[in-house]
Amino acid sequence: MTTLRQLEYLVTVSDLGSFTRAAAHLHVSQPALSHQIAALERAAGGPLLDRLPRSVRLTPAGRALIPHARAAISAADRGQSAARQATGAEAGELHVAAVYSITLGVLPGPLRAWRRQHPGVVVRLHEYRHGDEMAAAMQAGGADIAIGPAPPAWSGKTHLLGDEELVVVLSADDPLAGLNAPVDLAVLADRNWVHYTPGHGLAEILDQACTHAGFKPSIALRTEQTATAPILAAAGLGPTLTPASVIPRNFDGCVLRTSPATLRPIVAYHRTGPDPLTAAFARTLGHETQLMPEHVAALLWQP
Repeated sequence: MTTLRQLEYLVTVSDLGSFTRAAAHLHVSQPALSHQIAALERAAGGPLLDRLPRSVRLTPAGRALIPHARAAISAADRGQSAARQATGAEAGELHVAAVYSITLGVLPGPLRAWRRQHPGVVVRLHEYRHGDEMAAAMQAGGADIAIGPAPPAWSGKTHLLGDEELVVVLSADDPLAGLNAPVDLAVLADRNWVHYTPGHGLAEILDQACTHAGFKPSIALRTEQTATAPILAAAGLGPTLTPASVIPRNFDGCVLRTSPATLRPIVAYHRTGPDPLTAAFARTLGHETQLMPEHVAALLWQP
């Protein structure tokens, strides 16, 4: 019979890419680790790991099993936390999933308010490059609540937090910097853009916005980090499109609205019938979420 320990061993070997490193991390002997993995493979009906000369990697069967293994481990952790909370041993733990830009620009305010209201609750963040990755993790039970783009299909509860506006960032000395109106992206068709790495949710949005404006953006460079794009654009490396919420205070670049406005709905979603802790956090999000910071609104043309 498959055990939670065997699933934990599989996840650790996969994450660390080595039986030796996994055994050291888990504080078990390598033969004991290998024995448990072998037992799990017998139960699964075939190999879960390819043993390479200097590393290991998941087989197709291993890739199919790994999200369920992570979900089982996460569920066990939350169950243990709930039991400890019920007996007074701890105040609880909340697992929050978010896409990168939301963690950076939107969550600090709600988390600050939550911390004041629930100082004994530990919050564990799970961050994702793309909303689809986050939705898949939520389906597998990877977190209690998620904040980001609306998932295409979700059977649980969804709360609309508002429309997030994405803005164009240019250097302060750009010819368009004095424009007292939203900018049509078509006027930037001949520029080389500060883009995002493939698979990043904002890369998809930038490409779609440019397509709607009638062009495919040429690329100056790509970045994985959401916070890096506006900094590089302000440095004159090319325009970028980024959520208004991630623009830092005292920003020295030029920030312009797009025409038409580039918006994406932001929601919080969780399973049907959330536990009291998750429901309380959803209420805090509803009260405290600010998708357009005041310091950014002050920089933008107002109709």
